[in-house]
Amino acid sequence: MLPFVFWRLLASIPVMALVALLVFSMLYLTPGDPAAVLGGETATDADILNIRESLGLNGGYFERLARWSMALLQGDLGNSIFTKTPVLDTIMARLEPTASLMALTCIIAVVVAVPLGVVAAWKRGTVLDKFVVGGAVLGTSVPVFVMGYVLAYVFSVKLGWFPVQGYSPLASGIDRWFMSLLLPAIVLSLAFIASIARITRATMLETLSQDYIRTARAKGMPEDVVLFVHGLRNSAVPVLTVIGQGVVMLIGGAVVTETVFSIPGVGRLTADAIFQRDYPIIQGIVLMFSFAYVLVNLVIDVFYAAMDPQMRR
Repeated sequence: MLPFVFWRLLASIPVMALVALLVFSMLYLTPGDPAAVLGGETATDADILNIRESLGLNGGYFERLARWSMALLQGDLGNSIFTKTPVLDTIMARLEPTASLMALTCIIAVVVAVPLGVVAAWKRGTVLDKFVVGGAVLGTSVPVFVMGYVLAYVFSVKLGWFPVQGYSPLASGIDRWFMSLLLPAIVLSLAFIASIARITRATMLETLSQDYIRTARAKGMPEDVVLFVHGLRNSAVPVLTVIGQGVVMLIGGAVVTETVFSIPGVGRLTADAIFQRDYPIIQGIVLMFSFAYVLVNLVIDVFYAAMDPQMRR
């Protein structure tokens, strides 16, 4: 097991290097000049040139890539163009709301979706199965921002069950923290629940038709043991795959959800940085989320190997 983990870690290094190169290249080729935005409409060409010089935006592609790569290896993501604060400090200051939202979303999605998928496969063709399938289609079809505004209007404005907007830090109390994030997490988890439940149902349908499931039932094993121990364990690899892929969906959805509910997280910071063309902030955020996705895939691969010894080879 340890050699497998070591080689997977080693293989992640060139992937992360390629991600860093793509992030820099993507923003380098993006149209728009932050110096022109900072200078305003009255800035002359000389003013814009001076601003570009002060921001380190002068030079060709390879020169700027070399400067950026050397700084990145030293843990320096640069400074924000507008606030002049270090990018890493700016992101870390916004990380708690986003990390809390994504963690709560993942917990809700997995706890709700996996049992729903298992039960839908068990009760195939019944009203419950049709309800799960229909809910999965609806969850993947409705945009996050539409569902966010609808649920906020119903449960926050009309019923008053949740705060309309804002975020309460964990230091202010776990109850206030939980209530400020519960509705946004539910909104963000709906599409995730739909994806997990649909894949769980499909894989469980195939698993429940296997001979060893019929043998377990013939031996008189309780149905919950057959479903969740023998069935779900052998269906776990595709389910883990869709959970890992769902992290990307959560990252994109967090930008919209934090904007709808005015949560001061990394998603809201991303939207603000895009509007301001604050390239260092955008680079830092995209790089951080890309590395997080690579790390999640690494963790999923380790779980694969733990459940299926054949995958270690």
